[in-house]
Amino acid sequence: MSSEVSPHVWYPEPELLFHPERTGDRDIHPLRGLKRFGPYSASQVPSPIRVATIAPSGESNRLFGFMQELHRTFSPRERTDYLPEWPGFSAVFNTRVTAAPAKCRVELEPALDADLAASQAPHTLLADRLIQAVRSLEAFRTEFDVLFVYLPDRWAAAFFGQDDDFDLHDYLKAFAAVRGMPIQIVREGRALSYPCRASVMWRIGLAIYAKAGGIPWKLADTKAETAFIGISYAVRNDDSGSPRFVTCCSQVFDEDGAGLEFIAFDTNEIQVQRENPFLSRAEMFRVITRSLELYRRRHGGRSPRRVMIHKTTEFKDDEVAGCFEALPVCEAVDLIQLVDEVGWRGVWWEQDPNNPRRNEAAAYPVKRGTLLQLGPRDALLWIHGAVDGLGKRPHLQGGRGTPKPIRLVRHAGHGSWDDTAMAALALSKMNWNNDGLYDPLPVTMSYAKVLARVLKRMPRLGSSPFQFRFFM
Repeated sequence: MSSEVSPHVWYPEPELLFHPERTGDRDIHPLRGLKRFGPYSASQVPSPIRVATIAPSGESNRLFGFMQELHRTFSPRERTDYLPEWPGFSAVFNTRVTAAPAKCRVELEPALDADLAASQAPHTLLADRLIQAVRSLEAFRTEFDVLFVYLPDRWAAAFFGQDDDFDLHDYLKAFAAVRGMPIQIVREGRALSYPCRASVMWRIGLAIYAKAGGIPWKLADTKAETAFIGISYAVRNDDSGSPRFVTCCSQVFDEDGAGLEFIAFDTNEIQVQRENPFLSRAEMFRVITRSLELYRRRHGGRSPRRVMIHKTTEFKDDEVAGCFEALPVCEAVDLIQLVDEVGWRGVWWEQDPNNPRRNEAAAYPVKRGTLLQLGPRDALLWIHGAVDGLGKRPHLQGGRGTPKPIRLVRHAGHGSWDDTAMAALALSKMNWNNDGLYDPLPVTMSYAKVLARVLKRMPRLGSSPFQFRFFM
């Protein structure tokens, strides 16, 4: 058996598109592209974007001051090789942010601080008070577009449960999502008092725009009539607390990488192996069929010619059969497992310019977009790595460390790895709730982790599709 591996392949950084008609409005850098061209859906969001608020007693003015900051300019004090200057919300997104009417501004009881300090379960108490505040805004839902919830650092002990996996952030998202309210959690340390104001403004500005229904960018170069589907699972407890139900979540993205909607429902037709759930043939058929309905609804009833399905666990034979049974008219079906915990690492070597016969470790890590094939069905892809074209030196997101690859395992599909790898790289740039150049995983999987956390806290799922913006 040979110890040699295949030669590597490198794929260039995917470009993003910032206008539906001007195809030249493109850039590999999402923030630089927004600053140069504006957002993709410049005329499809409310103007102005109205923000309702929930704040501690007497502290609403801190949120109003924060909103005013959005319209100022700030130079970056961190990630200066990546972050551009923040020129103001209106200059970036061609719309304004303003406070909603006074009836949409809620302040919590003055005694809440003392109540939290005296409570044996402060996380339950704070959650109940915040839920009451959210409920009070339901009557005025048409008066605002996004809800800000301000959480000061002094309440940090109530953000998580002491003996359970309670998470206040996910709990609030789950409650508000059912009611069609996009929430932006505003933490004191991460937003109001964070030193780099440019970083905060880019992060919050993007979130506000996307949660209000805007599309900041799409993918510039993709194959038409393609659907990307991400499948994930969340274990939900029954009334006795036993983990009996598995919520299957299927996310659908079109060929531009833009998220359409996702479906979620409980299922009992599963097999659990090493704590990983696997669907029956009938359940996988059901999942993919309903997912295609979301795509067709947005594309005039047309089915995609190609479907690429991502999940983190392997595709069992019954799951493969269910997928193909649901996709009889598709010209190509790719079933790809993405494994993000691998033992592989890589170092970039280059030729010594003074001695062509000598190679040495490069001064920068493995390039993002590098693929190394391990076998006919397995390959390593560096989604995280050095990127050229952003400055004078290669850019490494995070600034340090040895980038690790993800492992791609093909359970169905054929041909080269080009389409599979380029799709994963491109979809890693489609998280509109992140100001970085890319996510560590394609959005099909990075959203899956968020959805799994929030879904298991939702009191009811219903049968209608959900919009991503309520879970961001």
